[in-house]
Amino acid sequence: MPIQSETELYAPVKHFFEVLGYTVKGEVLNCDLVAMRGDEEPVLVELKKTFNLPLVIQGMERLQRSERVYLAVEQNRNGKAPYGLRWSELVKLCRKLGLGLLVVRFYKTKAPVVEALCDPEPYAPSRSSKRAVKTIRLVHEFKERSGDYNVGGSSKVKLVTAYREKALLCALCLNELGGSGTSRAVRERTGYAKAASLMHTNHYRWFQHVDTGQYALTPLGVEALELYRHVLQGLPTVPPLAPVPEPVQVPANLDNGETNSDDADLRLPKTGKKGKKPSIKKTPSSRRKN
Repeated sequence: MPIQSETELYAPVKHFFEVLGYTVKGEVLNCDLVAMRGDEEPVLVELKKTFNLPLVIQGMERLQRSERVYLAVEQNRNGKAPYGLRWSELVKLCRKLGLGLLVVRFYKTKAPVVEALCDPEPYAPSRSSKRAVKTIRLVHEFKERSGDYNVGGSSKVKLVTAYREKALLCALCLNELGGSGTSRAVRERTGYAKAASLMHTNHYRWFQHVDTGQYALTPLGVEALELYRHVLQGLPTVPPLAPVPEPVQVPANLDNGETNSDDADLRLPKTGKKGKKPSIKKTPSSRRKN
């Protein structure tokens, strides 16, 4: 059963510090608990039934009196943190604020147990390469999106990401190709170098692999084109198909050997048997004299 008041936290937290050699007193200059050990800087503890914003504000105000400030709250029997959060997330928050965090677990048949999840230390921002990589990914995602199609604060809805936009562009291209086409044609017409990989992965099940390098648009893909019509209006337009050249009409009179001055350029020189060039008969005047 949850505790009824934060005063129930005082006794177990006091015992926790007394075991460590501290002298503990309550309600000193509006501080819920103050612990002293020799000439060390005093330890201040703020008590609350659950972790909340007012507790964090109180802890930040206590940092003006000492650098060693703890927040103490009850931990439920199921061990879960409040508000659907994780204790690790609350620990990260406390560390960034320079605060410590204590949790107290109550039992029916034994004494309460106090655990320090983190100790108060000055916050030092991390300069690891992971942060730089995350920043690069954030900027890349921002720049790759063609527009703002999501409402901030939304949850449990399908978001229009840069990847989804690329998939829509490939689906639109296949639709304009008649419902199917080669990955090469999609890549050349959309300008997206990873079009083949995207259709092969088929994350949204919009594409069907029908043959080597050949993909077709599925019914889900057709529905997506209708569902995201407003997004397609902001995407780069797919260039139209190149017109197919009409075959050259050869006049029928060329087959009969008849010569026409207008069609003379269309006649091809005849070849001899087995593809050999025709022999040229020499005239008597072209013979060499002995």
